[in-house]
Amino acid sequence: MSAAGGSGSREGDRDGERTGAGGGGSRPRARTAYGVVEGRAGAHGSAVFRGVPYAAPPVGALRFAAPAPPAAWDGVRDAGAYGPTAPKVPYPDPFATLLPDPEIPGDDCLTVNVWTPDPTPGAGLPVMVWIHGGALTRGSSAVPVYEGSAFARDGVVLVSLNYRLGALGYGLFPDAPANRGLLDQIAALEWVRDNIGAFGGDPARVTVFGESAGAISIGALLSSPKAAGLFTRAVLQSGAPEVLPRDRVRTMVRRMASLLKVPATAGAFAAVPLPDLLAAQGAVLRRSNPLLGGPAFGLVADPATLPADPIAGAAQEVPLLLGWTTEEYRLWLAPTGGMRLLDRLGPLTVALARFRSGKDRAAVRELRAALPGAGPADLAGQLLTDRLLRDPLRRLAGSGRAAPSFLYEFAWPSGVPGLGACHALELGFVFDTLGVPEASWLAGPDTPQPLAEEMHAAWVRFAVTGDPGWEPWNGGGPPKVFGGPERKQEASGAAEAPELTRRVLP
Repeated sequence: MSAAGGSGSREGDRDGERTGAGGGGSRPRARTAYGVVEGRAGAHGSAVFRGVPYAAPPVGALRFAAPAPPAAWDGVRDAGAYGPTAPKVPYPDPFATLLPDPEIPGDDCLTVNVWTPDPTPGAGLPVMVWIHGGALTRGSSAVPVYEGSAFARDGVVLVSLNYRLGALGYGLFPDAPANRGLLDQIAALEWVRDNIGAFGGDPARVTVFGESAGAISIGALLSSPKAAGLFTRAVLQSGAPEVLPRDRVRTMVRRMASLLKVPATAGAFAAVPLPDLLAAQGAVLRRSNPLLGGPAFGLVADPATLPADPIAGAAQEVPLLLGWTTEEYRLWLAPTGGMRLLDRLGPLTVALARFRSGKDRAAVRELRAALPGAGPADLAGQLLTDRLLRDPLRRLAGSGRAAPSFLYEFAWPSGVPGLGACHALELGFVFDTLGVPEASWLAGPDTPQPLAEEMHAAWVRFAVTGDPGWEPWNGGGPPKVFGGPERKQEASGAAEAPELTRRVLP
């Protein structure tokens, strides 16, 4: 069967297998288990392959099914452009002005992208696999900040992937497998195991890394029996292993079913036109606030894919790199005016956050001492960040693991007024893509390139050696801090405090 992107003769296939990323106008080719793909020459002498299918398009009977293998193709498949993004609804304002999230139409959304410094089969290079964030409802591998040429420049094969989102990936139905988005990620990692050697990668040296929902996904992969042996190291950025109560996820499906006037089953949802399904999903997402514990799309405990406590079940032999930003909560609160509202509520804000986070009064007193002059919004934000991120990540790091865990904190404050060292700010630094225009949407102007070089190098070092360059966490003490306060925060009056968590958490 011939695929989109053209066909080639058998002689062309043999030529393609000899073609590298070199000059002379040639385009690099690689032979996967399903057929030959033709990429493009990339920066720094790399080769780039985009939109390579790892699973069949999730349409028709496959919309709510486990991922199926892609169909093989004859000839040469063009891999010069990103594949379609998974169906999703756009970010609402003002987040759409801060977080780039391109939308590429089409059905064939279960694809990977590969940047490689050497597409020679058997080159044996370390591999990093990126899983994007977006609350399991948004995002894609086509976000410009995730461009992987800096990793290829530094000797690493970088793979990024798409997976099903929202109701398609994480809606809970009685007649469909749970955690389909996670199953997509596992299928992509199986593709890496079986095919990355053709792109110069070593399938025995795979590091998975992700941010926010991507890190939550990696927390699940660490404990999923289906993912065992598919990677050797893991990086969790601003996301911790979690399992949502099944009723929280079912509520989202039931609300959609009510709007669509259909039964809350996968069979009924599969018959709904995709635009109508997305419209209903957008409506229920507007009524959802996962930060406060309401209904949400997310991972659930499931015998086949995920234990009820993913931290206790996490693979003990996998070295971990774990961390957060100093002021995660500012991305969620500052752009909407939430910081000012919470400050106006005064002591009630702190009391509610203390109740929600499970912290005692002594923890609040320590927090006030660590942040002199902080308003109620900052105090509440730090308490909730403890509950959602720092506490579970420290629990994961110290869960009697055989392999080392390395902790970090990203403390450089954004140049966008009010954001501080907020959630997702570190991404352009990790990928060393501060020059990408979209990186400035969140980071603002005058970003420190040396900090990007330092952070990016630590991620590469961890993937290559298992050691990012500082001592493993021993159950106490501060994390490694990247950056620090360089400008006064304009909103809420709080001073940034790198290593804050060392002084607050038990």
